[in-house]
Amino acid sequence: MKVVWIEDERQLLQEWTQYLKKESIEVFGAETVAEAKALVEEKKPDMLLVDWVLPGGESGLELCKWNERHWGLPFIMVTAKGDELDKVLALELGADDYLTKPFGLRELSARIKAVLRRTGKGKTQDKEKQDEQIVQRGQLRLDFVRFTAQLEQTKLELTRTEFLLLWRLASNPGRVFTRTHLMDEALGDVFIGYERTLDSHIRNLRRKLEEGGAQCEFIQTVYGVGYRFAEQAAEG
Repeated sequence: MKVVWIEDERQLLQEWTQYLKKESIEVFGAETVAEAKALVEEKKPDMLLVDWVLPGGESGLELCKWNERHWGLPFIMVTAKGDELDKVLALELGADDYLTKPFGLRELSARIKAVLRRTGKGKTQDKEKQDEQIVQRGQLRLDFVRFTAQLEQTKLELTRTEFLLLWRLASNPGRVFTRTHLMDEALGDVFIGYERTLDSHIRNLRRKLEEGGAQCEFIQTVYGVGYRFAEQAAEG
């Protein structure tokens, strides 16, 4: 697997790169956002590791926003910023995980592999496997391999977080998820403790589904519990 890592501390990057190579993870390092963009286009990585604070006044958040618009790659925010609000901001921008420096090399390797497993990027999939990664619920079609969502012929512009939440709900029509359970199953344990951000993701999902031409309510609120995907919507 291949990873592009934007990190300005060269010595640390070299140490991490050597370790991850032993774990069959190939790392390509960049020190600026521009370098990272060029590397992604050239190397076609499976995921990104993004340092928040970069030299010259740059921010890794710029690369995260660019990724959301153009690549849709899974990414881990790697930073010395440990404030809760910083973590919430990174997660809401679509981060699949958040690592606060300093951290252990084994933990880094484990988190990379966990994100790749969760997002389906960590293994080669044949045509039969790809077919299993498509969910059709009435007029809604979700493709996990391509990370695309469509209502009839209208493509929905979803963030990675929104897609993963919708995928989990649509894969289990009628099942009620508590907020904690939904965040855990869809996004992993890094999100536990940020349940309050779930409501904003659900609002955005509902708005985008409505704007895309949804003819019924796909996501229902179960008051005092959480959310579920409407069974009637699944039947189309």
